[in-house]
Amino acid sequence: MGRIFEVRKHTMFARWDRMAKQFTRIGKEIAIAVKAGGPDPDNNPALRRCVLNAKGVNMPKDRVEAAIKRAMGKDKTDYEEVVYEGYAPHGVAVIVETATDNPTRTVANVRMHFNKTGGSLGNSGSVGFLFNRMGEFKIKNEGQNLEDLELELIDAGLEEIGEDSEGNIIIRTPFTEFGNMSKALEDRNIQVVSAELKRIPTTTTELNEEQAKEVLELIDRLEQDDDVQQVFHTLR
Repeated sequence: MGRIFEVRKHTMFARWDRMAKQFTRIGKEIAIAVKAGGPDPDNNPALRRCVLNAKGVNMPKDRVEAAIKRAMGKDKTDYEEVVYEGYAPHGVAVIVETATDNPTRTVANVRMHFNKTGGSLGNSGSVGFLFNRMGEFKIKNEGQNLEDLELELIDAGLEEIGEDSEGNIIIRTPFTEFGNMSKALEDRNIQVVSAELKRIPTTTTELNEEQAKEVLELIDRLEQDDDVQQVFHTLR
């Protein structure tokens, strides 16, 4: 199915350490997963995915275990997943996924980020149709033949297969097939580096360098926000 090209990269988390931000994001995902399905990764696929991703960013095992215990404690924080949609400058669509214990604070901050960078926060559904929600698995490239792997995994919901800029194999599947693909990879003892639910743009916008900087300013501000988990956009 050809090579998967990544959306243009930019410098992330200019003020904060990237690893600390990743740990915070995964900690919130653990809390949400435990609340929804319990503290046992063997019986909770969402939590199992969180633990896998924690390993992928070298989050210490004791921190993962502490996050699970904290999610079961009396003083646990109840996070709510809220998605915001809007436009960056020059018509670039943006989706912001958040995990928050105070939606009033979060929407005010997200709106501020849009407004201060010349963007506009929209209503639910205003740009969502420009993205496909997909599962994305990153596995180590150990010399596998992509065509053979494609044939092997197509019945598990494989939609795209290719390589990223670091040479890892990227497998994408529709959102509804995420669990099937996860099981298929486990059954074949294929080592998964990360497994995430992503919003892949169906079309992208190409801008000149100056215009792109304006868009990236908004994305950078959003990604630095404590409540923001992931940001997806249509900038090429």
